[in-house]
Amino acid sequence: MRPPISRLRPSILDNACWQCPQRALLREHSVRLRAPRLFSKTSLPRASAAATTAAALPQPHQRFRAGYFLSNSFLDRANGASQARSILVSTPAPTEASDPADPNPSRATVPAANSSLPSYDTSLPPHRRRHAARKKTADEAAALGAATVLNPDAPTANLPPDASAMLANAAARHPSSSLRRNLSALLSLSKPRLTVLVVLSAMVPYALYPVPAFLSATALDPALAPSLSPLTLLFLTAGTTLCSAAANALNMLYEADTDAKMSRTRARPLVRRLLTTRAAVLFAVGCGATGTLALYLGVNPTVAFLGALNIALYAGAYTSLKRLHAANTWVGAVVGGIPPLMGWAAAAGESATADGTWRELLFAADGSSAGGWLFAALLFAWQFPHFMPLSWGIRDEYRAAGLRMLAWVHPARNARVALRYSLVFVPLCVGLCAVGVTEWTFAVTSAPVNLWLVREAVRFWRHEGHKGSAKGLFWASVWHLPVILMLALAQKKGMWQRVWRSVMGEPEEDDDEWEDDDDDDEEEAPGAVVGKA
Repeated sequence: MRPPISRLRPSILDNACWQCPQRALLREHSVRLRAPRLFSKTSLPRASAAATTAAALPQPHQRFRAGYFLSNSFLDRANGASQARSILVSTPAPTEASDPADPNPSRATVPAANSSLPSYDTSLPPHRRRHAARKKTADEAAALGAATVLNPDAPTANLPPDASAMLANAAARHPSSSLRRNLSALLSLSKPRLTVLVVLSAMVPYALYPVPAFLSATALDPALAPSLSPLTLLFLTAGTTLCSAAANALNMLYEADTDAKMSRTRARPLVRRLLTTRAAVLFAVGCGATGTLALYLGVNPTVAFLGALNIALYAGAYTSLKRLHAANTWVGAVVGGIPPLMGWAAAAGESATADGTWRELLFAADGSSAGGWLFAALLFAWQFPHFMPLSWGIRDEYRAAGLRMLAWVHPARNARVALRYSLVFVPLCVGLCAVGVTEWTFAVTSAPVNLWLVREAVRFWRHEGHKGSAKGLFWASVWHLPVILMLALAQKKGMWQRVWRSVMGEPEEDDDEWEDDDDDDEEEAPGAVVGKA
């Protein structure tokens, strides 16, 4: 007669011998069962007898639970599911509770108490389940902002959630006291994608600054050869990142009530109360102070002042003016034009020959600072063909939130402003060639992308945002800026000529002058000695 196994799960030992179950029954407080010794000499007759007896009854199909393997159990724990409580499980029946008339209670499924746990299709492989979990998260984030129906012509109608919303969703999946939750929420405050754009707009002018005698004979003497310092670039990048994060965090603090009324911003961390106001204030103040200090100590005081000014303009003037007047867009464009000046002033400070004050770095007497102002004008003008179609698509939400944007205050002027500023990129690119920042080929290679932007701006002006014109201009502006900056980097003034000379071993143009200076010094030396005698 088979011993009672009421303390074990039903049907778990149907295919095992009875020696190991008997030992397991004697362990009252054991946590894990030892693997049964199958096919031993003493157990073969009993096992065959048990198999013969069990063959008469219909046996459910046995298979491994998904949580048996390490990767699957780790996936379950990462998604908040409880760890699998058994190794083998019967194929679940469609009912949630066992049928009293069912003679085989092993066919009963998990009780209703566990119905709150997330369910997974165990027939799918692990990577398919992970993909399904990511898709479900993205659908939930999209449903969060689907309360307000957007215009189908809006540029953001079918876009996935931005980086801030994705980080906020990731933070919401962790416990309130979790470190990962707090870090994700704080990173969401910084608006990562916007911060990356700000940092890149500061790094490109720094790299394009025309350092004299780069890779020339003067590089042999460190005291005479000005060069761009990687350490300065590191401080510039870190300081600009922290200043941008501080400005964005202060903006979210001030606009928490209006963000809750707009589908584009209602997933932000302060709206969902993923962070306390005190934590957000401490984060903003800490980033602003640290970033300004890094720019002051690692770059120069002029760049530190520009970084602090940008925080004040964005978090103070621009954010508050959005509720008062449509001119806030021009203030925001000024904020966008300051980072290129920061990068240019950082590079100019490396080769400054006078006192290195803001007058020399930003208003040089020889006109060498013109390139920085041209880059600032380029970023200033780019804000309008980028933001005007974006705001047009959600103009009703701006009106409902009480933010005075030109898209709903004066729609016709909104389109004219976008067209007007899209026309200035051609002369700006020609100006960069004229002041010696880039080669003249840059004016030719940048013409197609500039004309593409003008074409989309004309369509946006004619149709006033309808017939897909707003979406066309928005995406043209998204591609326009990185293409222009990459073309400028690839065609820096004199870069390829110097690389060609260094690769081919040709002498620099200044080598002959240095040799002539050495000959003159040798000729003047005997005369100087005679004069002293």
